[in-house]
Amino acid sequence: MPPFASVAAATPPGALHHSSWVMLALLLAFAVIHSGGAALRSWGVERIGERAWRLLFAALSIPSAVVVIGYFLAHRYDGLRLWNLQDQPWIVPLVWGGTAISFLFLYPATYNLLEIPAVLKPQVRLYATGIIRISRHPQAVGQVLWCVTHLLWIGSSFMVVTSLGLIAHHLFAVWHGDRRLRQRFGEAFLELEAQTSVWPFLAVFDGRQQLVWTEFLRPAQLGIAIAVAIFWWAHRFIGVGAHAFLASPLQRLLG
Repeated sequence: MPPFASVAAATPPGALHHSSWVMLALLLAFAVIHSGGAALRSWGVERIGERAWRLLFAALSIPSAVVVIGYFLAHRYDGLRLWNLQDQPWIVPLVWGGTAISFLFLYPATYNLLEIPAVLKPQVRLYATGIIRISRHPQAVGQVLWCVTHLLWIGSSFMVVTSLGLIAHHLFAVWHGDRRLRQRFGEAFLELEAQTSVWPFLAVFDGRQQLVWTEFLRPAQLGIAIAVAIFWWAHRFIGVGAHAFLASPLQRLLG
């Protein structure tokens, strides 16, 4: 019998899954800040302007995301270990290959990198090229792919809960994003909606879209490739980050 099974048997169910409940609460708080900020963007922009609103949005969203990531790193193996595939020869290339692809979907905002810190004036645009030909909501596709690959690698009940929470947030964001764009752009968005799909490659397979490979040859793609390499290198410090979070006052507060 694996050693974690005896620990699980001796641990009260409430304590065993405490970190999973905390993670769900943190994800809900992040979703309220992030999606709520997106919903209030027009209201906020009218009062303080595009740049100030983007900076305020980032000042709230980024720290909340850092807390979620830190708690995840510290507790990723909590709960029950449902499976362990880490000794399989195919798992590392699958996880890293899937993660690299997920980043191409997760970070299309890097196409307008200077708008993120509001160095350039942030704008809301409709896109029908590049990654949008594959999916109208690439970040949702990337998040699902990231969750699947990391769930295969970690295999804990905590990771199951985290993945379900992240995917639920992004499914809500699909509906919420379409709703906001429909209200903002009207007929122009309805035309885009008809020409694209949420499911990856569906619009390509049914003939509504054709991939134009030159649209993917952008400097931002090189930046994403560099980011993947940096994250791969930085994984060796996950243990350091996890221990630092466990020793922090925030960990004592969250339990």
